[in-house]
Amino acid sequence: MTITADPDLLIGFLLALVRASAWLVLVPPFGTRVIPAQVKIGLAAALALPVAGTVGQHAPAPEVAPLIGAVAVQVAIGVSLGFIVYLFFAAVQSAGELIDVFGGFTVAPAYDPLSNAQSSTFGRFYQLLATTLLFVTNGHLLLIRGFMTSFQAVPANPTLQNLSGNFVDAFGSFFLAAIEIAAPLLAALFLAEVAMGLLSKAAPQMNVFMIGFPVKILLTLAMAGLALPLLPSSVSSLLTSAIRAGTHISSAFGG
Repeated sequence: MTITADPDLLIGFLLALVRASAWLVLVPPFGTRVIPAQVKIGLAAALALPVAGTVGQHAPAPEVAPLIGAVAVQVAIGVSLGFIVYLFFAAVQSAGELIDVFGGFTVAPAYDPLSNAQSSTFGRFYQLLATTLLFVTNGHLLLIRGFMTSFQAVPANPTLQNLSGNFVDAFGSFFLAAIEIAAPLLAALFLAEVAMGLLSKAAPQMNVFMIGFPVKILLTLAMAGLALPLLPSSVSSLLTSAIRAGTHISSAFGG
């Protein structure tokens, strides 16, 4: 028995597999170390199989040089799309880290084995909460759907047009989102600092520095509890912005 395969279909599957694998390395929540590499490879193959025919229609000639160039482009597309989504969701963790800085929780950072780095208390808490909300609202399915549409928008061997401008816009949105999420707590902590400064002037005999840390920690915990109901809408907005930015990144690779 002889098994034959369409060369264009096989090349299309391999190129789609490369793009999906590069995307899953970075995109949350699949890019964490919690998900084993075998599961990521299986998921990448499952994503690549339905679009193999579409990618195969634009596949380069089965020669070494064109295939190497096409693989490099697929890696660039997958990494770009994954990094954009990662950047937007990192705004939630950055907002938590801003709260830690102003609330005094950065005195004792903890080691995070998932990211292989030190992370602050509220930064890690906000990241885990955002990941949970992403699954609860089926946001991961929207991310996969948005990634699958990139195979229709971007051919197998596109040309680069204006990728840097899209990344600059994404970085600006990242910093703006982080500040917007943390703004209510930062404003409350700033007012607490002003109040303690006035208290030190009114009663110099009091050790404001010693009572400042407990007050800021208590205020941070109270304000964080009040601000938690606002986080789902922020995650939903970030998800929409990430999908929109991914569409712009796809359009940056002209076809």
